[in-house]
Amino acid sequence: MKKRIYHQKMAGVDEAGRGPLAGPVVAAAVIMPEVRTLKGLKDSKLMSESARERLYQEITEGAVAWAVGRAEVAEIDEINILQATLLAMKRALEGLGVDTELALVDGNQAPKLSCVVETIIGGDDIEPLISAASVIAKVTRDREMITLDSLYPGYGFAQHKGYGTKVHLAALAELGPSEVHRRSFGPVKKFFESVG
Repeated sequence: MKKRIYHQKMAGVDEAGRGPLAGPVVAAAVIMPEVRTLKGLKDSKLMSESARERLYQEITEGAVAWAVGRAEVAEIDEINILQATLLAMKRALEGLGVDTELALVDGNQAPKLSCVVETIIGGDDIEPLISAASVIAKVTRDREMITLDSLYPGYGFAQHKGYGTKVHLAALAELGPSEVHRRSFGPVKKFFESVG
């Protein structure tokens, strides 16, 4: 496959946090024509935390522009996780403050953007510009979940980042949902149904 030529009006867009039971969904947009010079860049979920942190610094320092967008728990519950994800992506791209001609978006759903959108399934692993956005989104969200862990102790957010692990489900059963739990998600919804 021929390598794509990146330019200063092309952005990579990806999200982190579609699956968790708690916390926001976070998206990032990155413009970085020299992204292929970054060593070890791939899908952020396949990297160690230290590799992600190193690349986060390199991307934020070397990018032409980068921005983060998000959708909060209340928005996720109101419009559903897919629409909230697309909204976070739109907010990230709009946050770049740069006239963008093309957005390469991970997945098969295109957010409504003011530029041409190309969706790429598995893009976070095969398209370096999307991988860069994946790193920014995941590091940003992971850091936030660590902060939420101190605000809502007992759930283990710092460890599982809000995903539905056995530890998290046990804490949910014992403590009940916090303000940052997604009430539209099965295990959380089930709690409300059982006490209702």
